Amino acid sequence: MVLITGILGQLGYDLAKELTKRGVEYVAPSLEELELTTEHGAKDFILAKKPDTIIHCAAYTAVDKAESEQELALTINGLGTRWVAEACHEIDAKMIYISTDYVFGGDGHIPYEVNDEKKPVNVYGRSKLLGEDAVCAMVDDKHFIVRTSWVFGINGNNFIKTMLRLAETKDKISVVNDQIGSPTYTVDLARLLADMAASEKYGTYHATNEGFCSWAEFAREIFAQAGKDVEVEGIPTMEYPTPARRPFNSRLSKKSLDEAGFERLPTWQDALKRYLVELNQ
Repeated sequence: MVLITGILGQLGYDLAKELTKRGVEYVAPSLEELELTTEHGAKDFILAKKPDTIIHCAAYTAVDKAESEQELALTINGLGTRWVAEACHEIDAKMIYISTDYVFGGDGHIPYEVNDEKKPVNVYGRSKLLGEDAVCAMVDDKHFIVRTSWVFGINGNNFIKTMLRLAETKDKISVVNDQIGSPTYTVDLARLLADMAASEKYGTYHATNEGFCSWAEFAREIFAQAGKDVEVEGIPTMEYPTPARRPFNSRLSKKSLDEAGFERLPTWQDALKRYLVELNQ
């Protein structure tokens, strides 16, 4: 049996659908049943259900808000993950931890390899790195750390939905053009996570849809595919200040997937096309 945390989020929702398709039994605790700000809240449900695998999607993900709610972000993503990992260890379960490109410093132009230096530039990145460290320390060798970026799915808010909403009232918008990364469709990521859960190819992986773009390029492709006549002006990050610093380089290398024999995700343009169809159903 698989236990999914964070089923109400974009990834947890699609992961549950993917496991259902495959006939894999899963359980998905509510926020009340698995609560990451206390040790008992994080552990009790897991220890009672004794799953074979835990896929830990739940997280504090409000990147800008984390700058003013540092203690809460570090507790949920750091300590909360540690408690989940400890429970995993107690019942000898596999653990898959969903992490982020934000654990890196975001310098340069070369895609990050899984073992490159971690140097997060904001509270959210630091909190997720604490979670990674906890999983490595507590779950012995039976763990996967999967870093992803720029996630979008049907169940929740994301950049694509924001752009489409803006297109209803604007014919020109400004979007940053100096942050480069890869959009990731949760339907595609969920398939990969299900494959990992069925394997014993433990380790750290990077998983995004193939190809790189800036946020401005992403926005232009969204409007092009959606048939929206909106002009996108690319602007530097310094003209769009936010409470949390963002990494300029969010490129992630997928060599680890290749070496383990996992299939890479489709291109982000293909993923966007399928997502827009899903949105319109």
